[in-house]
Amino acid sequence: MARDPVVVSETSRETSARREPKRRMSYEEFLAWADEDTWAEWIDGEVLVFSPASTQHQRIAHFLASVIGIYAEHHNLGVVIAAPFQMKLERGREPDLLFVAREHMDRLHETYLQGPADLVVEIVSPESLARDWREKYAEYEQGGVREYWLVDPDHRWAEFYRLDEEGRYRRAFAGTEGVYRSEVLSGFWLRVEWLWQDPLPEVERTAWEVLGYEQVVRRLVQAAGIEEVRRLLQQWEEQG
Repeated sequence: MARDPVVVSETSRETSARREPKRRMSYEEFLAWADEDTWAEWIDGEVLVFSPASTQHQRIAHFLASVIGIYAEHHNLGVVIAAPFQMKLERGREPDLLFVAREHMDRLHETYLQGPADLVVEIVSPESLARDWREKYAEYEQGGVREYWLVDPDHRWAEFYRLDEEGRYRRAFAGTEGVYRSEVLSGFWLRVEWLWQDPLPEVERTAWEVLGYEQVVRRLVQAAGIEEVRRLLQQWEEQG
């Protein structure tokens, strides 16, 4: 099915979660029960409902969804979807952010993803530590999520995992700062320290830098001068 390259919600998920005091339900019943604004996960027949998230959580999720989405759209790699959106493995999880590669678009349905995303991002909160680092880590590894990013804004720490040939996660990068280069998103790189800035970097400027356009413009300015670059940009704009 066709979707917009980036789908970003206006709300986000909070640290607290509660069991829905309803009868046990099948995953199909859960999908029928949950609307597009419901922040919940389906765990072994029970429903775990989340409250809205912190502003910091929401801003980081929006920043990553936007930058990755621009890059993925530019290179026609696939789609980026931000929560709330279901990913059905053994359980029905709702990652903060997921990326589905173009070759796996058949997994994408109107209200959920049947099978693993190619990349998942979880933004860690104090309440979600065990869930994100243990439960989801094991489920995503077993389910075949090729890259798993864990971002912990409270401790300014991020870890990035990739599946190896044996289907086990291997840590590709961990730290507070430095550059991580994605394997799933070919050519995409991220300065980890961007995630801790307040305010966060401007999305368009960051996307240009990741795409390499900023360096191209600088070289043009050095070679031809700023006025010539402006003339060329105006000419391209007039040509559509």
